[in-house]
Amino acid sequence: MRDQVQAVPDIHALRDRLERMQGRRMDAPVLPTHPAFTSLLPGGGLRSGSAYAIARSSSLLLALMARPSQDGAWCGVIGMPELGAEAAEKYGLDLDRLVFIPDPGPRWLAVTATITEVLPVVAVRPPQGSNAARGGAEATRLAARLRDRGTVLLVQGSWPQAEAVIDVTDPRWTGLGQGSGYLAGRELTVSVSSRRSPNARRARMLLPAADGTIEMLGAPTERLVPRTLETSPVRAVG
Repeated sequence: MRDQVQAVPDIHALRDRLERMQGRRMDAPVLPTHPAFTSLLPGGGLRSGSAYAIARSSSLLLALMARPSQDGAWCGVIGMPELGAEAAEKYGLDLDRLVFIPDPGPRWLAVTATITEVLPVVAVRPPQGSNAARGGAEATRLAARLRDRGTVLLVQGSWPQAEAVIDVTDPRWTGLGQGSGYLAGRELTVSVSSRRSPNARRARMLLPAADGTIEMLGAPTERLVPRTLETSPVRAVG
């Protein structure tokens, strides 16, 4: 019994150490997102207090934010002047709970940290040439703030100690005729690699489909990837 009592603080100390190293709470709740992403994301959703490195794809970003927004979460978008309210509404985001900061200026990281104090879901695109992905004191303080507030941070680009890297590849538009016609939908591959598993989860999906919805095509697959993919740069896909 004495040994068991002594083991309790040791376990708590180990847990605190792991949380500091991994940049997240191990028992953090998960925000549900679109069902198409459930089988791909660690824990089936967006883990509170965590950061995700995602591709520079507006469709992917809005699809990830839509369900939390519909469930009542306030969302913020920083450093994306081309992303408009019409596109956000098309994906189902609640515009009454959406905050846009198109140009945060050179102190974008400080602005992001401030916004994460009050909004539970925040998306940011670091400016070209930013070295925040290498870490540093400000990025470390931001990670601590995410954990304290339970905020989800979606970063369009690389990010240190990201909970997962969400990438999109092989886009293919449908709806084009022989030199004429309209773009009706887009098929692409979404892949998710995380620090907790060496297997990248991949799925082909319509993002968006011709009617504006999101649809998975077939069952997800797994592919063994090296650990270095955890902070791999993500591609730019519209």
